[in-house]
Amino acid sequence: MSYKPLDSSKTFLITGSAGFIGYYLSKKLLDQGCRVIGVDNVNDYYDVNLKYARLEQLEPYERLTFIKGDISDKAMISQLFEEYKPHVVVNLAAQAGVRYSIENPDVYIQSNIIGFYNILEACRHNPVEHLVYASSSSVYGANKKVPFEESDFVDTPVSLYASTKKSNELMAYTYSHLYNIPATGLRFFTVYGPMGRPDMAYFGFTDKYFAGESIKIFNNGDFENDLYRDFTYIDDIVVGIERLMGNPPEDAVPHKVFNIGNNNPEKLMAFIETLEKALTNALGREVLFEKVFEPIKPGDVPATYASTDLLQEAVGFKPQTPIEVGLQKFADWYVEYYKVK
Repeated sequence: MSYKPLDSSKTFLITGSAGFIGYYLSKKLLDQGCRVIGVDNVNDYYDVNLKYARLEQLEPYERLTFIKGDISDKAMISQLFEEYKPHVVVNLAAQAGVRYSIENPDVYIQSNIIGFYNILEACRHNPVEHLVYASSSSVYGANKKVPFEESDFVDTPVSLYASTKKSNELMAYTYSHLYNIPATGLRFFTVYGPMGRPDMAYFGFTDKYFAGESIKIFNNGDFENDLYRDFTYIDDIVVGIERLMGNPPEDAVPHKVFNIGNNNPEKLMAFIETLEKALTNALGREVLFEKVFEPIKPGDVPATYASTDLLQEAVGFKPQTPIEVGLQKFADWYVEYYKVK
């Protein structure tokens, strides 16, 4: 393992910089004095006020240039690369969400396939030192073998979202092979934390509690065979990305894929109980969700569980924030941000 820290004299292009991971990564780089070009179309897939609140936090940084634009706009992306000549590109812009891909497939093709193709083309014509891009744990589909390892067979995605992410990995491999573009794909496992995505279960459960509504739990009410999820706290994700950014693959085909997960899956019900406790602490009064149990949804997988051995070998890092700590930080932020005391 030869982990090289980031060179802060470089220019970093981060797409999806108003998004959850994009915001935290941008902030971390800016805190280190890096030059960051942020791009985001600020779409309304979830509450845009949260995206603007993130951007507001980044506004004071002089070394940030923010461009409101869509990566599926090829001319805009080409111009951006020519003008700013980024050394490292981190593509986090994507249409997220498994269930939404069943209702609205068009945006997934537009953003995740065409948008990513535009990024690859721009890297081809304006060579970069490293392209890092978001894949997803959903590429593992209904794999039964756990923990999921990067060498596992991933040709049976169970949602269009997962198909687009698997396609990204194939496209990146091809461009690395043909044009020698060093590229690293990151398979994220259920990322959570303050200022997170409102479409994620933990956030939605909290919203529903304060709206006086019951929460739906899609596990058939089967506690013995509950869903398992590898919940990964946002700070761990950012450290993993940051370490990998400065360490492009040097293989004959310079393309690698890494899991970034907690390597410690939790039962969904245990996660919900921990969230109730965190909100109880944040509010100073007992919080109990009213629970309604429903059948498992199409596209949902029974367990996500990351093997993080490759990540540890490559950059000496393993996510380790326990859910008690991460959910408490989320609960404290939520109570303050939404003023629900």
